[in-house]
Amino acid sequence: MSYHTNIDEAKWAKVRDAFAAALGLEDDEVELGSKLISDLGAESLDFLDIVYRLERAFDIKIPRGGIEGSAQEEVGGTYEVDGILTDDGLMALKQLMPEVPSDEFHDGMRVTEVPELFRVATFYNLVCHLIDKADQAKKVSEDAG
Repeated sequence: MSYHTNIDEAKWAKVRDAFAAALGLEDDEVELGSKLISDLGAESLDFLDIVYRLERAFDIKIPRGGIEGSAQEEVGGTYEVDGILTDDGLMALKQLMPEVPSDEFHDGMRVTEVPELFRVATFYNLVCHLIDKADQAKKVSEDAG
């Protein structure tokens, strides 16, 4: 899988520590490809704890509904109808979550099933994206000033 190639070890260590602390695991039990719910046993409250720990570790703000919120913004059309993801919604999620094998996204997929796809890499990628975005905004404001 391509997302393993350019891992920033310092960022990865902080992400791994956040997951291990939130889920009561040893560092070596947390891998990029681990699914949060089925592999690591995370529950919905754990997601809040993980997000909180990542925000503190990296001094970033993760938007509520992070991945799904971003997918909804990306979609030109409709994200879901009656709780079922549309083709546009599925496409947006595939683009935002390259770490998830595309065969795990399926027609008729419910919005409530999306968190089952989340991997540690999903959050690692989100953190890297938010840091890059913040760095770009900082550079633009420095250039303007």
